[in-house]
Amino acid sequence: MEILDWIVLSATLAFIVIFGAYKTRKNTSVQDYIKGGNDTKWWTIGLSVMATQASAITFLSTPGQAFHSGMGFVQFYFGLPIAMVIICLVFIPIYHRLKVYTAYEYLEGRFDLKTRTLAAILFLVQRGLAAGITIFAPAIILSAVLGWDLVSLNIIIGVLVIIYTVSGGTKAVNVTQKQQMLIIFLGMLVAFFMIVDQLPQDISFSKALDIAGASGKMEVLDFSFDLSNRYTVWTGFLGGTFLMLSYFGTDQSQVQRYLSGKSVRESQLGLLFNGLLKVPMQFFILLVGVMVFVFYQFNAAPLNFNPKANEAVLNSAYASEYKALESQYRALEDQKKTLVLDGVQAGDKAQIKDLEQQSVAVKEQAKAVISKADDSVETNDKDYVFIHFILNNLPRGLIGLLLAVILSAAMSSTASELNALASTTAIDLYKRNVKGEKSEAHYVKMSKWFTLGWGILAILVACVANLFDNLIQLVNIIGSIFYGNVLGIFLLAFFIKYVKGNAVFIAAIITQAIIIGVFLMDWLPYLWLNLLGCVLVMAIALLIQTTMKRKVELTS
Repeated sequence: MEILDWIVLSATLAFIVIFGAYKTRKNTSVQDYIKGGNDTKWWTIGLSVMATQASAITFLSTPGQAFHSGMGFVQFYFGLPIAMVIICLVFIPIYHRLKVYTAYEYLEGRFDLKTRTLAAILFLVQRGLAAGITIFAPAIILSAVLGWDLVSLNIIIGVLVIIYTVSGGTKAVNVTQKQQMLIIFLGMLVAFFMIVDQLPQDISFSKALDIAGASGKMEVLDFSFDLSNRYTVWTGFLGGTFLMLSYFGTDQSQVQRYLSGKSVRESQLGLLFNGLLKVPMQFFILLVGVMVFVFYQFNAAPLNFNPKANEAVLNSAYASEYKALESQYRALEDQKKTLVLDGVQAGDKAQIKDLEQQSVAVKEQAKAVISKADDSVETNDKDYVFIHFILNNLPRGLIGLLLAVILSAAMSSTASELNALASTTAIDLYKRNVKGEKSEAHYVKMSKWFTLGWGILAILVACVANLFDNLIQLVNIIGSIFYGNVLGIFLLAFFIKYVKGNAVFIAAIITQAIIIGVFLMDWLPYLWLNLLGCVLVMAIALLIQTTMKRKVELTS
């Protein structure tokens, strides 16, 4: 990085932190601190909801996902618009009518305190882990690529977020996320046009799409019913809908975004705005990754994009074996390049696809060699593809901007998570169980302390975390283990008045144990865990409630 990159990066991050702290410095009531004063407009809600979900993982992992596997990952988001409509019609009116601060407040009135507390704790566990990962994800990649100290990066990202989130609460998160999303949109657009501009002169955008298609990267829709395939139309519409319903409808990090709305209508418009824009945005980010793939059809690409992996194997006894694989990989890539430069003809597509499959096979062999050299090094390089392109092919200044995009996304997601974790701890656990009347200032002060505490815990989680296959999958896996269960509790609360608190509480504990077991045994793709958890908790609760009722009838 050059001085210009450091100036762009530092100025962008400093502006976000200072602006957020300054704009919300006078928040003194619980209403202001947790619900943002209930004066948020729909476009701010929409951008804030989007920024909360679009962490740094999105902008690091998604292009790499497309580079390796193509556009099919977009199917994961097919259920999102459906979920937005359901939440607008069912969840938002109930939350606003009851004037709740958190989603879990509603559960006490409908069921009992223990069910509310259980749902809040399930949220705190999964979101507390996720907050650490949203810090860790960009930190580990930037540290590997730039040589920065990992622990220092974790602390810097965490501290920057803590400063303005502790200072201004929900409103600080909302106002900064607008700026962050503008930076993110600008950065990704610039990156896309720079990639296309750096393709050979006779390779137009349409030809680039043909090249990507010939290599199997433009296969968007998969209608197969293969449960071993993570991303199909069915997992998107069924598993994805349940995941998005759980995330946007019951996860306080999202609920808090639209609870700050000026009215029911503003909240609904904000979520619909997110529903309309999110899928095209993810499609575009995946397309950026596909264009990076096309770029590397004409430019030399490393056998493995993780520099630490290359360093480890080349300094080991397996260096010659790895170099032989590099030569084999380079020969395959040269053959593809020749076919692509001659123009993708109908007859060439099968050969190009075959060469691509051979290249993938060589990359898998290289991963095995790296593991033999050092099994502690991450061999999956999906998360390193985009950052490798940024650092090696973009002009000075733009590198700083794209790094600002990645860190801004990390900060926006982490801020929402810390804000929600603190609110849930303050309202659902502390306020509900503390004895005696306390002032507004007391609860604001405690919310700030809880924000600080969760921020420190997130930094600690980030410092001890390890990479897991693909970072964007890791966050979704953590959510899928818990979300279906919590969604089922809320659906029972909304629609099945027959079921009472004791039955739901027992069913939720049984369901969570089963879901964790199913995940550990790897019986289902993780997206299906959302549907399974939701159905299980509802079915078990109905069974328990019916059994309880019969026992009462027999003894009476």
